[in-house]
Amino acid sequence: MDKFVNVLEQKIMPFANKIGMQRHMVAIRKGIIATMPLTIVGSFFTILLNMPVDSLAQAIEPYRDLLDIPFRYTVGILALYATFGIGSALAKSYKVDSLTAGILSLMAFLVTAAPPIRLVDGVEGVIDAGRYINIANLSSSSLFGAIVTAIVSVEIYRIFIQKNITIKMPEGVPPEVSNSFIALIPGAVILILFWVLRHVIGFDLNGFLSSILMPLKDVLAGNSLFGGLLTVFLICFFWVLGIHGPAILGPVIRPFWDMSIAENMDAFAAGVSAHNMPNIFTEQFIQWFVWIGGSGTTLVLVFMFMFSKSKYLKSLGRLSFLPGIFNINEPMIFGAPIVMNPILAIPFIVAPLITTTVAYFATITGIVPMMVARLGFAMPAPIAAWMSTNWSVSAAILVFVNFFITFAIYYPFFKVFEKQQLEKEAAEIAQEDAQRTTMEIADETTGK
Repeated sequence: MDKFVNVLEQKIMPFANKIGMQRHMVAIRKGIIATMPLTIVGSFFTILLNMPVDSLAQAIEPYRDLLDIPFRYTVGILALYATFGIGSALAKSYKVDSLTAGILSLMAFLVTAAPPIRLVDGVEGVIDAGRYINIANLSSSSLFGAIVTAIVSVEIYRIFIQKNITIKMPEGVPPEVSNSFIALIPGAVILILFWVLRHVIGFDLNGFLSSILMPLKDVLAGNSLFGGLLTVFLICFFWVLGIHGPAILGPVIRPFWDMSIAENMDAFAAGVSAHNMPNIFTEQFIQWFVWIGGSGTTLVLVFMFMFSKSKYLKSLGRLSFLPGIFNINEPMIFGAPIVMNPILAIPFIVAPLITTTVAYFATITGIVPMMVARLGFAMPAPIAAWMSTNWSVSAAILVFVNFFITFAIYYPFFKVFEKQQLEKEAAEIAQEDAQRTTMEIADETTGK
């Protein structure tokens, strides 16, 4: 076991950390996470539009189109916001103007993803003749196009600045004006590049990326049990190594997660039953049914520690209780620790795999609906599961079922770990007593 742990520390951890801290990966993660407040707000409007109380639903009905607008301008154009966020984050890492880089990225994405449609004959009372863009092209389905256009745009902008191929203004000119002129040449190159690719050559970047990546999305964030288990395993495995699992997998899996929940929310807003959503394995499915108290379902361990005979474990459990209720479990992961702990690492990985399987079969059999809203990660799991599945009581009950399943899995490992901790504490107490006795004897000898 020690040899295996050494291999993990010396070979795997440095490689995983290198990937997780790679400049472009970090920018993608930051840019997409920055859109989270918008999708959460949009989710609340989705929930509002689908209240389970008939009297409230009838009162809302005349205002459905009005109340649908916040959803369309948050979740509905998610890729648009992500483009700016990724471009800005990447530019900051290069120490170039992030605002300009974000705007150039946004321009490139719009040129690529939203070609204007000319409507020759309008429909009276509905739409006039003219040129329009389809905001559906700016939704989560174009998220990978947003990532590519943002990265390419910032790299072009950065290279032009580093090579001094820019228009320089005299000293004393305000920075915002100077930055605007600096961006003229790279901005023109970015515009022409993506304009030629999309509108002259006819290369559809979003369509191309979708054809390549959608099969992967269907595995990791669709309806594949294997894909769901693989995602859960990798996140837990990285945590055991002491690496932030979601941070490592985020740039790969989060775009798929965001697309999946956005597809579900779109379908639900269109009137599809919560039992017939396009995707089972959204981030919310794992968050509420599996990560009860955080990755590895460590809220179970918090309760066990709170009633432990070990003074240290009891103190750690009490300190971790409040964060654990709100799905923050770093105190447990690094305090117990679970990191590099061969005893607690086993249930930390195994328990989520089992509860993921239980939740999957509960979903495909219709016992619980699928996720139709995105709520903040810090909400207590039973409440969030109830709200996110169109107010399903069975979803809240499933959280408690998985909690007790996890309790049964963790318990024998906890007892072994507790026994080790008690022996360690007893040895420390014995050592302190021995030292105290030695000091008393020395004092008595000196006094004589």
